[in-house]
Amino acid sequence: MGACLALVLIASGPAWAADDDDTTETTSLKVMLDWYTNPSHAPLVIAQQRGFFEQHGLDVELISPADPSVPPKLVAAGKIDMAISYQPQLHLQVDQGLPLVRVGTLIATPLNITLVRADSDIESMQDLAGKSIGYSVGGVEEVLLNTMLEHNGVAPDDVEMVNVNFALTPALIGEKIDAVTGAFRNFELAQMAQEGVKGRAFYIEEEGVPTYDELIFIANRDTLDAHREAYTRFMAAIEEATAWIINHPDEGWKAFKASDPALDTPVNKKAWYNTIPRFALRPAALDGRRYEAFESFLLERGQIKAKSPLSRLAVDLSQP
Repeated sequence: MGACLALVLIASGPAWAADDDDTTETTSLKVMLDWYTNPSHAPLVIAQQRGFFEQHGLDVELISPADPSVPPKLVAAGKIDMAISYQPQLHLQVDQGLPLVRVGTLIATPLNITLVRADSDIESMQDLAGKSIGYSVGGVEEVLLNTMLEHNGVAPDDVEMVNVNFALTPALIGEKIDAVTGAFRNFELAQMAQEGVKGRAFYIEEEGVPTYDELIFIANRDTLDAHREAYTRFMAAIEEATAWIINHPDEGWKAFKASDPALDTPVNKKAWYNTIPRFALRPAALDGRRYEAFESFLLERGQIKAKSPLSRLAVDLSQP
């Protein structure tokens, strides 16, 4: 997979839902996924299916966008309220002056890996010297890879970088390149196994890169206070859905694939179980040290101009 996953929430204002003898105020939210629904979105799908959003006074619509790069820009422009992004990207965007702030976490561990064929002669990152490495997106992924290489005594100039245009798994299976970076541990390994090829993963947090939250909810910092209450309810629904998935993984998979017949594939089934341990158990809770450490890491690597304070990067909605 190895591509951006973006989720956008557009608050379309209060909608009034009337019961027989009761009238309650419901906040309508439109939620936009990046390319297609996949197991990384499981808490959102389950929260909708099992009525957790409704129980928290939310009417949520899930939509797929045409361009996954747009949501953070729209959040910064005040045209939408929330989006799913990546913690590394957030640091760069805040440094660029965008008024974005993390308000929740969906995937609480890195998913990014460097991946090789298990039947290759590459048994460690050191063995990548003189090899070709495929990638889909430059920027942060290149910084992460270079850190992993240098951590293992390999100079970035000692590898050949090849843009494979999002075809990470086919390029590696076809042996057009020796390794790929930017692969996702919950998807690409399953895709390779589906094709009868075993993969070997090198996990970035074990190779010199500070750990971080992979998928996060971001909002506009300038208008956060006006929407804090609705965002807090949304995170509560996500937390309940996540707990239900963990308690009922098999039933959860059946419910997830039932939401769209196209989801019922062997790769998605493997990815479902691979992803469950990665979900944030407390989506609203904030590990501030993690954000401060990654900010320092990017500053040391020359990727940001100055270090932003934690308050500009992230907030904990569970705190007053």
